[in-house]
Amino acid sequence: MSLLTGIASVILLIFNTLFWGVPLIILTLVKLVAPSRPLQRKVLSGLNAVALNWIGFNLWWMRWLLRPDLHATVPEELSINDWWLVISNHRSWTDIFMLLMVLHRRIPMPRFFLKQQLIWIPIVGLAWWALEFPFMQRYSREKLARNPALAERDRLATERMCRRAQESPITIFNFVEGTRFTAAKREQQHSPYRHLLRPKAGGTAQVLNLLGSRLGGIIDITLDYTNPTPSFWGFLCGKEGRITLHAQRLEVPEWMLCGNYHQDPDYKERFHTWLNELWQAKDAALDAKKLHH
Repeated sequence: MSLLTGIASVILLIFNTLFWGVPLIILTLVKLVAPSRPLQRKVLSGLNAVALNWIGFNLWWMRWLLRPDLHATVPEELSINDWWLVISNHRSWTDIFMLLMVLHRRIPMPRFFLKQQLIWIPIVGLAWWALEFPFMQRYSREKLARNPALAERDRLATERMCRRAQESPITIFNFVEGTRFTAAKREQQHSPYRHLLRPKAGGTAQVLNLLGSRLGGIIDITLDYTNPTPSFWGFLCGKEGRITLHAQRLEVPEWMLCGNYHQDPDYKERFHTWLNELWQAKDAALDAKKLHH
């Protein structure tokens, strides 16, 4: 039965993507030839509506067909009229839909930091590009050491998104670890955490530095799966098991608004301390939950 559920899920996901792909492609072509930024913004609002409807239908059939065992706590004081930064640990592609399930239409249209290779996914990659998601190269430390200028590309992509974000409220989603957690990755990077990878501070710091004064706050999310090896296919088959999501709203500290992560060593160290303390608390919370599973 789970295989049939998985097949039905894939069909619904493809159908929904193809259906909304038609207005998406039309609006993307209009945006390409739009002669001015104000006109592009009007087209972008249409693209946002298409994306929100794509998300909404996916969440509807997932709730109806898959009935995910999601246990969520979310702060009440959220608004679609504010800017938000959402940070979270990362276990599976399922994470994205769990975050959307509790935050959809409670905060503005999300933008994700995406790996450059994802732009080639049919229709969805085009949607991300048209919606001005920032695409990251994710260079290795060795490659960056040989050519530090490469890091500037990701910074410019983040800066471009934040500059355009001044125009209207958006939500920036950032899976701070940069990749999905596995025990092998944890060992490979010698992570000091039991259930998490090392957090990457650069993108988060840049967003907070560029948009901090506009942000309604930081939404810090901790995801926990009963299944030790969660997968998106398992979720689509309706057999992922219990998922716990805890979201807390954090105020943006004043000191974050008046520093430069890439140029000020003291600010950089202070930011790393803040993020690592947040990750230590997240790891401890996951430890406590594991003991109660």
